Amino acid sequence: MVDLIQLAKETTKYNFHSHTQFCDGRACMEEFVESAIAHGFKHYGFSPHSPIAIESSCNMSWDDVDKYLDEFARLKMKYHGKINLYASMEIDYIDGYGPAHASYQSLPLDYRIGSVHFIPSFLDKSEYVDIDGRYENFKLKMSKYFNDDIEMVVRSYFTQSLKLVECGGFEVIAHCDKIGLNASCYRPGIEDEDWYQVLLNRHFEAIMDMKYIVEINTKAWEQHHRLFPHSKFFAMLKKHNVPVLINSDTHYPELVNAGRDEAMALFLNS
Repeated sequence: MVDLIQLAKETTKYNFHSHTQFCDGRACMEEFVESAIAHGFKHYGFSPHSPIAIESSCNMSWDDVDKYLDEFARLKMKYHGKINLYASMEIDYIDGYGPAHASYQSLPLDYRIGSVHFIPSFLDKSEYVDIDGRYENFKLKMSKYFNDDIEMVVRSYFTQSLKLVECGGFEVIAHCDKIGLNASCYRPGIEDEDWYQVLLNRHFEAIMDMKYIVEINTKAWEQHHRLFPHSKFFAMLKKHNVPVLINSDTHYPELVNAGRDEAMALFLNS
């Protein structure tokens, strides 16, 4: 495993969360590398959405894993001396199957990112539904899969997130309060409600107990001026000396640095 925090201390020009043509990235891996070099990056990590046990158009297939690793090896050799490249995956926790599973642990990855995007449908517990993405789609899913019960959706998300933390097998936890964006669009003010705060604080306490690296995810900055976790938690992270990385979670080459400078300034000044 590489020491991501040590690498980040060497430079502010890094990004360890990005996607590829093998998942829902919108360009080939080499275009991302070229953009990272153009932005002056010293370190760049690929983290395609891992294969999972359910159907998902956003996740890579097991058949493509070797292709991804082969392309990574080619690029690492080609760009040696220009940029340091790293192979990873963003691995979802779904019903006991998460980053700690042997199928992921056996892969030759430099590090692993743990995340939650799916929760079980309230109508069929065996059906998992992606609650990430655009609010318009989230709103439709609320009625189709979740009986328009936003509180139970939030509780289910944090239940999955706690299981991810307990399961382990990863170094970096991704966008750890991301449900807050869609939940707040659905019911403004929900993040300030007492029960929500209890769930969120319990989640952060578990993360800190396990000493994971917390990602400050900038993907939603340009559209929503929102970071994950929310910038209001930065002071707490600093107080407890929680290791953090600022990642763009980019799906487009031109966005490899999007929001990172703003997030860095907010974190340093918190």
